[in-house]
Amino acid sequence: MNNENEIAGNNYEEATPVVSEETKKTPAPRRRSGERKTGVPLRRRNMRKEQPGDSDRRNEIGHGLKIIPLGGLEQIGMNITAFEYEDSIIVVDCGLSFPEDDMLGIDLVIPDVTYLKENISKVKAFIITHGHEDHIGALPYVLKDINVPVYATKLTMGLIDNKLKEHVLPKPVKKKVVRYGQSINLGCFRVEFIRTNHSISDAAALAIFSPAGIVVHTGDFKIDYTPVNGETIDLQRFGELGKKGVLALMCDSTNVMKPGYTMSERTVGKTFDNIFAENDKSRIIVATFASNVDRVQQIINSADTYGRKVVVEGRSMVNVINTATELGYLDVPENIIIDMEQMKNYPPEKLVLITTGSQGEAMAALSRMAANLHRKVSIEPGDTVIFSSRPIPGNEKSVSKVINELSAKGAKVIVQDTHVSGHASQEEIKLIYTLTRPKYAIPVHGEYQHLKFHAELAQGLGIPKENTIVLSSGDVLELNDEKASLVGKVQSQGIMVDGLGVGDVGNIVLRDRQHLSENGLIIIVLTLEKYTNQLLAGPDIVSRGFVYVRESEYLMDEAKNIVYAALERCLDNKVSDWTKIKTEIKDSLGDYLWKKMKRNPMILPIIMEVE
Repeated sequence: MNNENEIAGNNYEEATPVVSEETKKTPAPRRRSGERKTGVPLRRRNMRKEQPGDSDRRNEIGHGLKIIPLGGLEQIGMNITAFEYEDSIIVVDCGLSFPEDDMLGIDLVIPDVTYLKENISKVKAFIITHGHEDHIGALPYVLKDINVPVYATKLTMGLIDNKLKEHVLPKPVKKKVVRYGQSINLGCFRVEFIRTNHSISDAAALAIFSPAGIVVHTGDFKIDYTPVNGETIDLQRFGELGKKGVLALMCDSTNVMKPGYTMSERTVGKTFDNIFAENDKSRIIVATFASNVDRVQQIINSADTYGRKVVVEGRSMVNVINTATELGYLDVPENIIIDMEQMKNYPPEKLVLITTGSQGEAMAALSRMAANLHRKVSIEPGDTVIFSSRPIPGNEKSVSKVINELSAKGAKVIVQDTHVSGHASQEEIKLIYTLTRPKYAIPVHGEYQHLKFHAELAQGLGIPKENTIVLSSGDVLELNDEKASLVGKVQSQGIMVDGLGVGDVGNIVLRDRQHLSENGLIIIVLTLEKYTNQLLAGPDIVSRGFVYVRESEYLMDEAKNIVYAALERCLDNKVSDWTKIKTEIKDSLGDYLWKKMKRNPMILPIIMEVE
């Protein structure tokens, strides 16, 4: 493993390292008897030589490192965190999340980067830990407004390139590929990429060197001693950083509530081999995440072992496999992958389909196959369908629906032992804490229950309760070696993407959609004479999603009478303002329908005027 001097000498960008020569030469202090495990003397923790008055300045707001999560906390997805020190901001990850059940019609949710726009002159770069959608998916939207360099490992950058090709950006984005062990200098920061393991190759943790101290950000990770592709996590480097003194550890919380260790990805390969051997008379369809390159590799390996051809279906799956193959992250035997049109040339027992749709997404390939909507593939009795993923929280019903549809068509569905997580369980998380020995623990990447449990786990490892900090998206945490405190809040609610519209659908529109979906719509059309406001035609009532008009004629007649009476009251009281007339009609009809039906439809009065 390279030591720090070697790394500093091989910076990705030629720039003066932030670390002073004196600090680099100073050996890590030995812990004195009685000293807390996480405590490291101040002089050793800071990145530069102590100057007179530094202690006073550190205690003033504005002279510490600010950590600002703009997403990714209290939810799974939309990971993005800003690190700010004086005139420098770096941003770690820029992901999206998928809509919740109450976000009707919404396609994606991306982070609100208003704070970054307001401080655009300070923003130096985006640093990306790995290539999953919840870490890179929002980049094409955000880079349109914040066009700064993007730094990532080789495969991650290839996937980012794919995404950027689908969007038209105002100007080209500067992209730089970083190797493990390299450091990049960005304003007040120096960032080092550290090898980790995850469910996608080329995942990295980050050591973020700042004048306030070192922050270690694990990204999504697990400790896999037998990875399918690449080398094992660089635990040695985590230990070296721990000896130098780590100010804060920001550690993945996704699997923190699971005891023990996460199994190696290779165990899934053995399961595939067994399934292929047991189902040698049927066509096999495997649904998994498009970005899980190592999983795809093992499916291809099993197909090759058992003499099957592979068909890839789903646009995202095709894109990822092409990119991973071109960059050398997939070893695909020659002629094993065939086009979908060639399937008819092979018997079913000689075919494997790798497809998207493991989360039950309505428009994904597997869901369309299950619903008989796919143009080229139909589920046949005897097919074996493997779900090689775990449902994301909230997707359980969708996955169950697809499984039922597949089973009804005679397919054999396998969901057990076909997936292992890409996230660290408790013992792996404990090991990272033991190696890095941070002063502060800042759990990231998880719902509130995960973050809270993670904080308690850190306390059990000897980190004081006041030094375990559970943040919410938008919190501004300022910390240095002396103290850590919340000093503000920034705008951080997600921005909803609906088709080509970004941010044009807000809470009010969603509330209306929810209202319409639950209670329906009643439209009232009136025609009034200009100047006199005398009723010339109507009121006519149109109902959508409320009641079936032909079977509710009495109700509609009563509704017309209510509207007519409301209009008469307005005219008798010399009310000519259309807004007030509409309000009176809505209130009167709304009260009547609630009393009669115990329902509250959206009421939309339309007034037309003729001379």
